[in-house]
Parts: sequence; C-alpha cells; structure tokens
Amino acid sequence: MKRTVYRFAFTTGAIITGIILILVFTFLGKKSTGPLEDVFTQVGSAVTDLENSILLSNREPVRSKALNWFDKYRNNKKLMNHPDTVLLGIYDNHYKKSFDHILSLEKSFQFNLPFIQLYTAWGDKPEQRFPVKYAKAIYNLGSTPFITWEPWLNDFDREEHNLPHKEDPNKNGLKDVTNGDYDYYINQWAQDVKDFGKLVFIRLGHEMNDPYRYPWGPQNNKPQDFINFWRYVVTKFKEQGVTNAVWVWSPHPAYLLYSEYYPGNEYVDWVGVGALNYGTVALWSKWWSFSEIFGDYYDWLASFKKPIIITEFGSLAVGGERDKWYSNALSNLPEKYPDLKAVIFYNNDNDNTTLSKSLVWSLNNDTLSIQAVKKAIKTW
Repeated sequence: MKRTVYRFAFTTGAIITGIILILVFTFLGKKSTGPLEDVFTQVGSAVTDLENSILLSNREPVRSKALNWFDKYRNNKKLMNHPDTVLLGIYDNHYKKSFDHILSLEKSFQFNLPFIQLYTAWGDKPEQRFPVKYAKAIYNLGSTPFITWEPWLNDFDREEHNLPHKEDPNKNGLKDVTNGDYDYYINQWAQDVKDFGKLVFIRLGHEMNDPYRYPWGPQNNKPQDFINFWRYVVTKFKEQGVTNAVWVWSPHPAYLLYSEYYPGNEYVDWVGVGALNYGTVALWSKWWSFSEIFGDYYDWLASFKKPIIITEFGSLAVGGERDKWYSNALSNLPEKYPDLKAVIFYNNDNDNTTLSKSLVWSLNNDTLSIQAVKKAIKTW
C-alpha cells in the first residue's frame, strides 16, 4: 500500500512539475534555452532520481543486487574493455514508459542483462541531449547504459546557432562537424557524460559503410570524412576530461570495406555489428542463419583486435523456426567466437524503421524462443 501511495504522489508531482515547465517554456519561447533550460533539466533529473530511488528500493528481489557480479566490470573501464565473460544486454522500445518489458523478459530468462541500449539522434530537441535520467535509472538497476548516437544533422535550428544555410544539412555533413559547426552540441554531450560519472557505451554513427540507410554513409561523405569526424568527436570528449565513455565502432558487415572507415585503435574501444534475421518478410530477404549473418564476417571483425559486441541480435518469426534459430546462434557461442564479448537482444515489438509495416522482434510472448535462449546459454 505504501509503495502505491509513494508512486501516486511522485507521479502526480512529476505531472504537475511537467505542466509548469511546459507553461514556462511556452511563455518564454527561445529565451528559455541555455542556462534556464539547464536549471529545469536539473530539477527534472532530481525528481527522477528521487522517484527511482524509492521505486527501485521496493523491488524484491532488488535487481541491482542480482547484478552485483557485474559491478567489477561497470566500475572499471580497463576490465570492461577486456571482459573474461560474455555480457548480455537488451534494447526494448518501451523503455521510455517503463522498464517492465525488460524486467518481465529477464524473469522468463531467469538471468539479468548487464547492458540496456537506448537510441538518440543529434539535434536541438530535449530528447536529443544526453539521456541522463534514463542513464541514471539504468545504472540504479545494476546495468550499464549503451547509447546508439546517430548524427542526423537536420534537427538543428541553423538560424539560432548562426549556421550557414544548407538545402540538405546531411550532405557532406561530417565535414561540417569537423569544421566546428556543432561544437556547442558535442561539448554539452561531453560535459553531461562526464557529470554522469559512470561508464557509458557510445555507438557513434553506426553502419557508416552502408550507402543506403543513414545520411552519414558514403552517399554523402567519403570514408576519410567519417574517420575525421569520429576522431574529432572522441578528441572533443577527451578535451573535456571525459574518461567514462566507451567508444563502439559499428560497421555493417555485408558491405565490407571495414578498414576504409576504421578510425584507429586509440579512438576505438569495441567493434560492434548487428545480427538480425529478417526471414522472408521482404523480397530482398530470406531465412539467414546466424552463421551467415555474423559467423562469415567474424574473422574480419576480429582482425581489429578489439572486443566484439553484437549490438542488435534477433530473428523474426517469418519464414522459419525462430526458437531453433536462437538455439543454433547461441549454443557454445563463446567457444565458436572467442573475441565476441557481448550480445544485445533487439526486443522491439513495433519496428517500422525498415519496412512500411511494423515488425515484431520481441521475445516477451515467445515461450519457445525464450526456452531455447535459456537452454543455449547454459552451454556456456
């Protein structure tokens, strides 16, 4: 009963605070940006901290205690970059509302997931700043935040920031970054990551060698432009004194040309790659095995001598037996791929980023696949 009252009180308080902030921002307009906006952000963060503290302390068993074994990794960057085990994680598209889908799946798995992944684009919107409230909630749950940071450049107010007019800001956009046009944004992110104080994985500009999907790809930028961009951002963070960022370089495996986009060992901590089986959902797709999606490229990825992470791992149910796909993918995985040190489940039940229709990657209601995952991981 007490927990219900606490939750109601803090939820009500948060709603009232949100309404007040909206009214203030509406009244002040652009004058509310800058220091005043930072104050409101800090107030909102403080409310979130307090609510998280109360709600998480009432969970039985407390998830963070179940992940005590992970503390030695997440609080030690050197050990995190040379793990002696395979770490698991998850992206769930409901995280902004709650982590209940994640907690429910963990209960079915009967193990907890050290990484929780978020996605955020570049831009001026509040949700395009460093997601501090989610990062704090993830850390309080016992996990480490893993952020895919996407350099879309069309969400900035060019007039407000005195940026030159461009018909398409993404065209040759990476050169504009290295020319300093977006320093104010990068520096703010760096400061926010530093203030967070805990390890944060940052997957910057993923699949940069794919010429079709993302505007930071080769259709708009040369490989050297990407390398210069990557080094520039990492250097900016270092200049701000950021020591808690873990940088994940993540090419698309099918397009090869990896070395042409590699920023160099001193700028990269991990190598990441997606491993998604789309099955027969589209004309361009078929039922791909995990070996075909990941295994065939493993030696290329391992050649960089960095720990490897599968940043999006999953299979649709269209065109084959999904439980068997997971079983074949995960059985004896550490022995098959010794440099693979982390796997993040892509638990999205409403993915419309690739096709016009929504795709379901979620495992929450797939008992057979959950059992297959549990059984396979026991072989480790």
